[in-house]
Amino acid sequence: MRSKHPIYNLQFGLLCLSSLLFSASFNMLIPELPNYLSSLGGAEYKGLIIALFTLTAGLSRPFSGRLTDTVGRVPVMAFGSTVCFICGFLYPILGSVAGFLFLRLLHGFSTGFKPTATSAYVADVAPKERWGEAMGIHGLAFSTGMAVGPAIGSYITLRFSIDVLFYTSSAFALLSIIILMNMKETLVKKQKFHPRLLKISRKDIIAVEVLPVALMVFLSYVGYGAILTLIPDKTEHLGIANKGLYFMAFTIASLLIRFVAGKASDRYGRIRVIKTGVFLLLLALLFTGYTTTFYGLMASAALYGIAQGVLSPALNAWTVDMSHPDHRGKAVATMYMALEAGIGLGALFSGWYYADTITRIPEIMYAAAVIALAGLVFMLFYSNRRKTETVTP
Repeated sequence: MRSKHPIYNLQFGLLCLSSLLFSASFNMLIPELPNYLSSLGGAEYKGLIIALFTLTAGLSRPFSGRLTDTVGRVPVMAFGSTVCFICGFLYPILGSVAGFLFLRLLHGFSTGFKPTATSAYVADVAPKERWGEAMGIHGLAFSTGMAVGPAIGSYITLRFSIDVLFYTSSAFALLSIIILMNMKETLVKKQKFHPRLLKISRKDIIAVEVLPVALMVFLSYVGYGAILTLIPDKTEHLGIANKGLYFMAFTIASLLIRFVAGKASDRYGRIRVIKTGVFLLLLALLFTGYTTTFYGLMASAALYGIAQGVLSPALNAWTVDMSHPDHRGKAVATMYMALEAGIGLGALFSGWYYADTITRIPEIMYAAAVIALAGLVFMLFYSNRRKTETVTP
């Protein structure tokens, strides 16, 4: 029986709106940052744009997970949005290659904190049997920010300037913070913040129970790091002025599938849905590397969006399924550390091999597809092993 618990209440709506604004805040910068870094004289560091961002995001996860489980969900979410607010104002001020790379490191703390606490908050306000649906609906909001952000960012840069884009990013983050300040805390046993809470032991870093999910997340997101790094240049090479169009097509497709995919993972199981998603991901990466036309690129973006729309809610819900109720923040942080490691390494190695040589993009996408294939093999092995354990007396 499906629970009649009202997922779609005011608190959940505020959370989704805050996440939409937060997502738009940092995603609107992505299409324009490669050219901006080149204008500063740092074209050879394009691979670091995403890699540095994900490095600090990943390193901060154990801290955000611990604080989410002790201080509360809302303060941790607010801290993440505050980092976005501050960085938007600092980009125009620190107008050098070194200053830019430092800010990419600092900016990574935003996604290191907010999504960790957000996933725990969703699990708090939704019943267990509808976690997949709730994660899917929240993903709609986050993905909407991913869709409108790059398109808005490219429009603002073309119409005004890159500095106006940075200030707009800050404004979106500020709105996200204002919304969070009106939300109720869901953590029952809260503690006041104390520096000792930042002392992390080895047992606070990794939630061992969710390692199968973490591995799957890592293998699924290496290709995304390559896409974030290379698609702006491929878009420009094809003569497309608005570099945000790929990300808009990708995210709209993801939006359309997430609601159904989240419910499907509740009904048919996480593993079955994840296997379907990673197969679609494999096809999308191959198509992205192969296509050389505008319409082909948009079609590959849509297919990639469908794949991620199927995968994301199922992976998030699977993480919560396998987590300990008192350490949900740590489990979510473990999953996100794997996500950042995948994106960061994908961005770093693709940027290094790419070296501003457009003909190398297909090779990189095919390599990312091979890594996605490894994820599919792992899921097939994992599901077969579970079946064997189930029938063994």
